[in-house]
Amino acid sequence: MSNPAYSLRQLAYFVAVAEAGTLAGASATLHVSASALSLALDELERALDAQLTVRRRAHGIRLTPAGQETLRRARRLLREADELADAAGGDPREVAGTVRVGCYTTLAPGLLPATIGRFTARHPRARVEFVEGSQDVLQRGLLDGELDVAVLYDHRLDPVLELTPLSSNTPHLVLPRDHRLVHGSAPVALADLVDEPMVLLDLPPSSEHALGVCLAAGLSPRIRYRTVNAETARALVGQGLGFTVLAQPEPGGRDEVAAVPIAEDPAPLPIVMGWSGRVAPTATARAFADAARSR
Repeated sequence: MSNPAYSLRQLAYFVAVAEAGTLAGASATLHVSASALSLALDELERALDAQLTVRRRAHGIRLTPAGQETLRRARRLLREADELADAAGGDPREVAGTVRVGCYTTLAPGLLPATIGRFTARHPRARVEFVEGSQDVLQRGLLDGELDVAVLYDHRLDPVLELTPLSSNTPHLVLPRDHRLVHGSAPVALADLVDEPMVLLDLPPSSEHALGVCLAAGLSPRIRYRTVNAETARALVGQGLGFTVLAQPEPGGRDEVAAVPIAEDPAPLPIVMGWSGRVAPTATARAFADAARSR
């Protein structure tokens, strides 16, 4: 097997330039001159026999299709190199290295801390970096190689993603505690809220799913407020400004609202761990997925 004609340093410089969008931005991040970065890009393109970037004066760097594919693979190679370096200092059977995890914003409080705790207890030499975001942002991160794995709702996901089930959340109705329809934990029919406004958690796929639940129950909701924060949605409901439909469990501590079952009994929304089907996950990523599945 012949040695590659490129170096990890060239790949690292290429990734930094691609992420910064300009040579100057990458230069400031890496503390390397722009001319050195430009030379490294030239050498990498010659080694791969492909044009990876279009460099336009005063307009930054644009990746070619070959550059976009190389970026995804370079991120993966650099993480594997980091994993190899970490593992070399200890038991080769021990999981080491960094796993980059994404988590849908509303799922993060209930899933991430416990999973990270289990993972780091089992693999003390491994590290976790995580980001929270919308489903679209997380899918893009997986497909572009920025993330190793992500926790998502199984709702209109890209078919290129590989998925493993984790659990599910059943949508429920959130009403003011003193609402006329709240009677303990008795289910409430969405159709009975036809004259009341809705507070929408406007964060796909939660927004799409909540509206679908309403429409399936024969309710065409009148949306008064939109928010991307579930706690803001609950707070607005607590002020008597409408009702909302949420899938994530009630965290507690907000006495002015009540979480009650929906009489129409909507189907649970599955939660999955996903990774790109284009590249096999690293050992560290597989170990993190195992920790998530064992919750």
